[in-house]
Amino acid sequence: MSNQKVTVRVPASTANLGPGFDALGLAFQLYTTVSMCVAEETSVHPHGEELQSLPRDKSNLLYQAAAFLYEQAALPIPELRIEVSSEVPLTRGLGSSAAALVGALVAANSLAGEPFTRNQIFTFASNWEGHPDNVGASLFGGFIVAALPENKDEEVPFARFTVPSRLKTLVVIPEFELPTHKARSALPESYAREVAIYNLSRTGLLVAAFAQDKLELLRTAMQDQLHQPYRTELVPGLSEIVSGAVENGALGAALSGAGPTILCFYEDEDAGESLVSFVDKIMQQHEISYQSMTLSPDDIGVSIDISPVVKHNA
Repeated sequence: MSNQKVTVRVPASTANLGPGFDALGLAFQLYTTVSMCVAEETSVHPHGEELQSLPRDKSNLLYQAAAFLYEQAALPIPELRIEVSSEVPLTRGLGSSAAALVGALVAANSLAGEPFTRNQIFTFASNWEGHPDNVGASLFGGFIVAALPENKDEEVPFARFTVPSRLKTLVVIPEFELPTHKARSALPESYAREVAIYNLSRTGLLVAAFAQDKLELLRTAMQDQLHQPYRTELVPGLSEIVSGAVENGALGAALSGAGPTILCFYEDEDAGESLVSFVDKIMQQHEISYQSMTLSPDDIGVSIDISPVVKHNA
């Protein structure tokens, strides 16, 4: 495929969904696009102001992931021209790095002649990220339940559910970045047994809610004691929004990934309007600048387009 360009569109995702720390993910209709073709010299071309700080050489994550895939396939690593654009804000808890990783692996796999299945790519991405929730949602779409096996050579087992199309999500994105390593460092080294039981019961309930289309269960099923209580100091407004969202129209609310984005699930327009007013009041009290958007679930996952290579000037 040396004369073809592969373009992959990858949905954003939320992970650590409610109580499902490192296990549950959900894809959104907000996309990262990665294009890749064989070139005489490797170059990376980020489009959009937010991506301009990314490396443009072989140190870029996109190239590193593509090179890894070729290595795993025992193929010579080609020089690549890579282009990337994204609607997903960086380091905000909406899976921007996972979407980029999935996009690069899928594009490289296509360029290499599809040596690996989607499940194998999922395993590569999960081991790379260290958890399967974001990459699973971005790769397959919908609502993903997954667990890393003890043996990294085994494929990552997962289940995927279609998300009810009536489910809407108010996504509240504070205007500051929260690196994942900083959010992780806020967590304790161990937990009490009652905390584990609290989250296990709600994780099971959340999976059942999506599996059986019982969204009314989200009120309880979205509750968490594993990570959100320890990250409240890092995300002003989180505690008030999570605790008060249901009384203001939400089905449930949670931190998205490691934050600082906060999600509020709802169904009807009146609930959405009520939530917007409630969230704005909380964020103003904390004097936090933010943007918000309403997102629908993505039920497709990655999509691939193959086209002829257009010659570029150096």
